[in-house]
Amino acid sequence: MTVEKRIEAFAKLGDFLSQFQPDGIVKNEKVMLNETFFDAFETQIKRAHEFNGWFTGKNVLTAFYTWGKILNISNLNHWILKYDLSTIRPKKIGVIMAGNIPLVGFHDFLSVLVSGHDILVKQSSSDAHFLPLIAKYLEYAEPQFKGRINFTDEKLDDFDAVIATGSNNTARYFDYYFGKYPSIIRRNRNSVAVLTNKETDEDLKNLGEDIFRYFGLGCRSVSKLFVPQGYDFDKFFNAIYDFREVLNYDKYINNYDYNKAVYLMSQFKLIENGFLMLKEDKAYASPIATLFYEYYEKTDDLMTKIQAEKDAIQCVVGKSINSEMVGFGETQKPQLWDYADDIDTLAFLQNL
Repeated sequence: MTVEKRIEAFAKLGDFLSQFQPDGIVKNEKVMLNETFFDAFETQIKRAHEFNGWFTGKNVLTAFYTWGKILNISNLNHWILKYDLSTIRPKKIGVIMAGNIPLVGFHDFLSVLVSGHDILVKQSSSDAHFLPLIAKYLEYAEPQFKGRINFTDEKLDDFDAVIATGSNNTARYFDYYFGKYPSIIRRNRNSVAVLTNKETDEDLKNLGEDIFRYFGLGCRSVSKLFVPQGYDFDKFFNAIYDFREVLNYDKYINNYDYNKAVYLMSQFKLIENGFLMLKEDKAYASPIATLFYEYYEKTDDLMTKIQAEKDAIQCVVGKSINSEMVGFGETQKPQLWDYADDIDTLAFLQNL
């Protein structure tokens, strides 16, 4: 199968996924294979919350629509431009996926198949229903994918290389079992935002999207703020007020109540607004319904600190400090070339 055919198949998938929008599902009769797959996808989206309480309808639709908009011919061709994928001899790549947010393992799935390799997927039980449907769609859109996409619930076996994503604890397990194979093994990372007191209300409202989308469970979710000495959090709280709808979800409010009780019993100082707690803490990984913060004095010193601790950080959100920062509200909208943990997945797959 040529690179062009692989690209075309994923572009067709992009058109299909774009029908599932956060503000409502809009069926487009011109989209390929709707008669075969549309109802099945719609049903699975509506049932997602039954299998995983964090997978609300809006969060699932946001994930689908985000991928739908990214998967187009122009983006895909731009992404692969610097790689030579036409001479790759197919190998079997085992991919172990996390399940913290909907379709969290899709970029690895896409990378393996676009590069021309075969894939053996071990999904998380927390997100096990969407990718098999997507695989079937691809097999109908491009029949040459048949036999090249496989799933397993068992221990990975008979593979040539591994891409595995998990916690710091599971990463040690992955290192032990897969260390003799070519591998990418990802660990815990979190995202941070740098505030300077120059942010507009719109900036801070958009930051709320980075904090609350997927309930803060993703590695691209902002879990910590760096703020200048004497920062007044009232402006921040006012800007994110619209996100109070998180209180409508039992799993979120249960975590809020539990973590608040723990903090109060431990006599930690908190700043809160009824649906989000702010706690001064040097750590990066904050519990659900909690955002850590840390004061800084000089911007240059802060950026030096962030650079030194970059292995713990996925995204740095902000503006007007350096060009590598992610814009407010953009953390959950990565481009195809925004690789997790800054590890170039396509380069890895090209060089096997």
